[in-house]
This record gives sequence, C-alpha cells and structure tokens, in this order.
Amino acid sequence: MSLPKGLAEDVARNLVMVANLIDEDPEQAYAYSRIALRLASRVAAVREAAGFAAYATQKYSEALAEFRAARRMTGGVELWPVMADCERGMGRPERALAMAGEPEVQKLDKAGQVEMRLVAAGARRDMEQLDAAIVTLQSPELASTAVHPWTARLRYAYADALLAAGRESEAREWFAKTVESDKDGATDASDRLAELDGVEFVDAIDELDDESDDVVETDADDEADAADDLGDEADEDDENEDDDTDLKA
Repeated sequence: MSLPKGLAEDVARNLVMVANLIDEDPEQAYAYSRIALRLASRVAAVREAAGFAAYATQKYSEALAEFRAARRMTGGVELWPVMADCERGMGRPERALAMAGEPEVQKLDKAGQVEMRLVAAGARRDMEQLDAAIVTLQSPELASTAVHPWTARLRYAYADALLAAGRESEAREWFAKTVESDKDGATDASDRLAELDGVEFVDAIDELDDESDDVVETDADDEADAADDLGDEADEDDENEDDDTDLKA
C-alpha cells in the first residue's frame, strides 16, 4: 500500500513468481526476488521474500541480512528460527544455540517454538552432540498424539537423531509414527522405514529396460545362429556340387 499502483503491481507479480518457484526452481525464484528488491527495498514483505529466496539457494549470509532488515521494519519475531538456521548454514551452530535461549523464543507461537527446537537440535548435531540433540527434541509436542502441521517434521528429526545415535529400534518406531502423521508426504519417512526393514525397491522402468536388452540380445543371437545355419547349408551345397563334378569326371 505504500507504493504507487503501477509499481505495486510490478512488485506483486515478482513476489508471486518467487512463491510459485521457490520449491521447484529456487534459483529462478531468487532472480525474481532480486527484481522485487531492486524495485521496493523498503517494503518488509519484499525483504522477507528475498531472504527466503536466498535461504533456498543456500546464500545464508545474504538471507540473514534480509531477514534482519525485515525484522527491523516489522518488529516481529516470526523470522527468529530461520535466522538462527542461517547461522547454522554459515557454520556457526553456537550462535544458533545462543539464539534458542533468547527472550524472542518465548514470543513465538507454538509452530515457531517447535521450529526453534528443530534448529537447536540441528545445531547440536552440527557440533556432534547427538545425545543433546535427542534431548532437545524431547518435548510435550513430540509426546502428543495430536497431529499438527509441524508434527511429521518433529517426529522425523527425532527418528533421524535416534538412528544417528545407533538406537535403531527406537528410530524405527518413530519413523513409523512419522509416516502416520505425514499425510502429505513431506518427508521420506516411509522410505527410511522400509530401508530399516530391509525392503529393496526396484525401479520398474529399469526392469523393463533390462528385459528389452535381453530380448534384443536374444534376437541378435537367433539371427547369428540363423546366419551360421545358412552358411553351413551353403558349404554343404558346395561340397555336394564338388562331389557331383568328381563323379562326372
């Protein structure tokens, strides 16, 4: 609303493209975000979108700068977890852990607090503190049987941490719980569970290709055998002709 109508429409179009492409083509989304940023760098939504686009392309330093700018403009704390994760991406897990203990975390909603817990557990794993990562994820939200948008990711992180710590039977249990809550297939928990159960998936296309190769090889062998048979018959005919000639002589 702070922009002239024509400019606002141009910025909005670029932001829509960022949202549409950020999952499937993050580099292209990043390019659109730079256009929006050039057009309206003083709009908080633009800085936030630019931050997420940079984050998706692993430009963590740039993403953190954009998130900080957006936070200064709005005064909100919603971006606190992703800002902490940018610190992880920049190789500073200690800083991410420090942010997990800041007062801003208490101002987050439940989803934000769970996200902050996931980031803190990831930071512990970055520091090779597996047991501490497991403890960090243990919470009322993890123990709850209710399913929320963040439930599958929380359970998956816990299962993955257990597996990394060598607690395979417990990891299997939590991967199974993840599958139950992951109705949209946001994680690969079903594949991880199958892997733990020793199930191997064979690509049907690869099998068809192998069968086609076998058929081609068989046909080629048959053609070669047929050619050999014709050659043998021709040799026999030549020998018979020679024998007839000798008899006439």
